[in-house]
Amino acid sequence: MKIVFAALIACFVALSAKAQLTPFEQSKDKNYTATYVQVIDYYQKLNKLYPQQMKLINYGTTDVGKPLTLVVLSKDKLFDPVVIKKQNKRVLLINNGIHPGEPEGIDASMMLVRDMLKNNTLPKDVVICLIALYNIDGNLNRGLSRVSQNGPSAYGFRGNYRNLDLNRDFIKADSRNALAFTQILTTWKPEIFLDNHTSDGADYQYVMTLIETQKEKQNPILADYTTKTLTPYLYSKMKKSGYEMIPYGAGEEGLPDSGIVSFLETPRFATGFTAQHNIISYITETHMLKPFDKRVYATYDFMQHLIDINQRDAKLIGELKRKADEQVKQQKTFALSWAVDMDKVDTITFKGYEAGHKTSGVSGLPRLYYDSDKPYTKTIKYYNTYKVTATADKPVAYVIPQAWGKVIDLFRLNGVQMKQLAHDTTLNLQMYYIADLKTPARPFEGHYLHTGVKLNPVEMPIKFYTGDYVVYTNQPINRYIVETLEPQGVDSFFAWNFFDSVLGEKEYFSDYVFEDIAADLLKKDPSIKQKLDDAKAKDPQLAKNAEAQLMFVYRNSPYFEKTFMRYPVGRLLTNTKLDLK
Repeated sequence: MKIVFAALIACFVALSAKAQLTPFEQSKDKNYTATYVQVIDYYQKLNKLYPQQMKLINYGTTDVGKPLTLVVLSKDKLFDPVVIKKQNKRVLLINNGIHPGEPEGIDASMMLVRDMLKNNTLPKDVVICLIALYNIDGNLNRGLSRVSQNGPSAYGFRGNYRNLDLNRDFIKADSRNALAFTQILTTWKPEIFLDNHTSDGADYQYVMTLIETQKEKQNPILADYTTKTLTPYLYSKMKKSGYEMIPYGAGEEGLPDSGIVSFLETPRFATGFTAQHNIISYITETHMLKPFDKRVYATYDFMQHLIDINQRDAKLIGELKRKADEQVKQQKTFALSWAVDMDKVDTITFKGYEAGHKTSGVSGLPRLYYDSDKPYTKTIKYYNTYKVTATADKPVAYVIPQAWGKVIDLFRLNGVQMKQLAHDTTLNLQMYYIADLKTPARPFEGHYLHTGVKLNPVEMPIKFYTGDYVVYTNQPINRYIVETLEPQGVDSFFAWNFFDSVLGEKEYFSDYVFEDIAADLLKKDPSIKQKLDDAKAKDPQLAKNAEAQLMFVYRNSPYFEKTFMRYPVGRLLTNTKLDLK
């Protein structure tokens, strides 16, 4: 009887151990990534085994109708983010599966969560939050869409249920996924963020490359720590793990040995968005042609090293975040766009493969290939410095009409503090008129993204109404406020078409009626006539076009609508006392 009982116990232990293996680990060739159902089922079973140190929390509803599941790991059994911050613990947020065809983080996180719980190795001073699978929509659309990638055997599609690339959606937040992510971000307030990906591009010897928030774009207090301490630590540890890394970047002339240009993540990207919240941010990019199991294990090791240094420097990281927030509250000038500085060049050691050309079996013309039998180690150029191409000085406050509801909703979701006018009020503000802009013929991610925006600032009285919003720029979230509200920002709300209705005229005139009115205006107002004469002298075509001259007079007359091309958000430049709710 004892023998039978012992056998039953042994069988139960064996089955329990197997049940804790991930679908990736259970696959024979380690070339399988878990489905959404398998991911959630796996975490739910782990949660039953370790309920005191693990909690699953659902946020919002994604575009496909499923909630976004956050896995929270806490050694001290604390799951209240407010209490966690009061106890001076750090929060590390990890995102997985934003591109479901790049799923290493999904499978690596499942193993890492299990191992930390099973081995009782959760960090004492760091609460770990993992988004189990961000693009649930794309994961459900399973197939073989990344033709250039070496495994896994099947995986999800890049676009979500609305066919949005979710890693271009953070600042504009068209998807419910992005709204749920922002709720997680502002609820848990992480100091460090990681987004797990797989790369495209050239072939080389590395399993993993790394993107860190560009140092010129990052808060300088945080940049000093990441460039001197955190990032070198991660490179060193990954090399010891057998997964030596290189910075991710595009070849300056197409091939990496010609030099690589570091990647700039603007606020449309996850890490560009989190940087606006003064969060240290990284993206792992495992190489598409390396075996899937190596990519998964490299991601596992990177996350473990990131957790380790987060624990080691927990108090320092918290203090740096506090100082960065305080500095941003006081900061006066903000960068709005950047460009790589080709005059400033670093060098790095690069391990690649020789590239060559051979005859294409498709076209019969020369085609590029990399010869993995011919590895090399070279010193190459590394362009890792960006220069600011546009800036804005913050006003005392921005005034936003309540009519622009999506702006207000996103500000509220991102933790921006706002006040409301208690009465109808006329304010003397600096207003922008859009002097010029470029708009593409085809949409990008559902928008006709404006670039090359030029402004004509005018100080003028503007009437606002009870309930309109006043946003003072004395907040840790100032970067988000300024970069979204200044129209020249590369990912401003204006760039993403939030305010496009101001670009269209609403009133017009009947030619035969306005002819007499216009003639009378030219007689009574010499300044309009002088403007017209000057314009005709500069433009011979205008002098030959009666309709264009009539339009010129109309646009310079008192009848022309003052709101045409006027950006509706005002800039309060002085400390004016306002009657606020």
